Amino acid sequence: MTQQYKIALLPGDGIGPEILAVTVEVLNAIAPQFDLQFKFSEALIGGAAIDETGEPLPQETLDACRSSDAVLLAAIGGYKWDTLPRHQRPETGLLGLRAGLELFANLRPATIFPQLIDASTLKREVIEGVDIMVVRELTGGIYFGEPKGIFETETGEKRGVNTMAYRESEIDRIAKVAFETARKRKNKLCSVDKANVLDVSQLWRDRVTQIAKEYADVELSHLYVDNAAMQLIRAPKQFDTMVTGNLFGDILSDEAAMLTGSIGMLPSASLGASGAGVFEPVHGSAPDIAGQDKANPLAQVLSAAMMLRYGLNQPQAASKIEAAVSQVLESGYRTGDIMSQGMQQVGCRQMGDMLLKVLES
Repeated sequence: MTQQYKIALLPGDGIGPEILAVTVEVLNAIAPQFDLQFKFSEALIGGAAIDETGEPLPQETLDACRSSDAVLLAAIGGYKWDTLPRHQRPETGLLGLRAGLELFANLRPATIFPQLIDASTLKREVIEGVDIMVVRELTGGIYFGEPKGIFETETGEKRGVNTMAYRESEIDRIAKVAFETARKRKNKLCSVDKANVLDVSQLWRDRVTQIAKEYADVELSHLYVDNAAMQLIRAPKQFDTMVTGNLFGDILSDEAAMLTGSIGMLPSASLGASGAGVFEPVHGSAPDIAGQDKANPLAQVLSAAMMLRYGLNQPQAASKIEAAVSQVLESGYRTGDIMSQGMQQVGCRQMGDMLLKVLES
């Protein structure tokens, strides 16, 4: 019996529409092979939504996402909207989407494709075999804590305030996601905090340690965030699954991403306790190459694979897409961001054609 899914598409800005178009074709190619059917609907977010409606996240978009089985988001933002007030910027729409769908867990893999080892700025012996999953808390911490804002003091001087805050329940639920993720990998979890300085981090460490008692089969370690940042570069193979708060996770997941040589290769999944998850590449909208057929669509395609695996429980279809990406890379095709000597450079559209050729063969 054919399994049907409603997928909300959010092309966003810059290269977003280009890479999402390739991904939709890939999903349509894979669907009949696994008796799946996708019903796609498109909605506005980010700068495109601001231009059309004046808001970075229209209510219609949030409603469409809530009524879908999963959300594929491409990219948001660009120079055009950088001078807008904070509440009107494209990034505010993304934060609103995460909050509106109650997506508290962000999974960001940093996996080295053997074909791209030489694209990394680190030595082969340092990164060969790296396979890290960063689990980042998404809806708490300093990005959402109150009070926040820019205030005028009694002397007339302006003072900027952001509050880093976590409740026990917020820490417990992300810790459980991280331990469950570690169980599906190598049963190793490193929790990253700044407990030697921050009270909120001390609570984080206390709660993660407490939750660990429910997962005796998982080896738990703790690192301060500054040491973790250093160790990711010095010896990344020591890590398997990492869990951390919103701010630290934002920084560390980008650092882990660059171990692979290109942020253009990395997908992510944002999940809640129930309802639609959001699956998106970790790179930005790259407005400087938008519309020029230069974008790398592979992170978006791999995000669709994560959607199949983590959002729709279709791991075989996910594996088929991941294998196709690996095969195309093995055949020597590269977009400009991952180009190396002896390889054949292609554009966004042709990279998509190569994927379709492999999937349909």
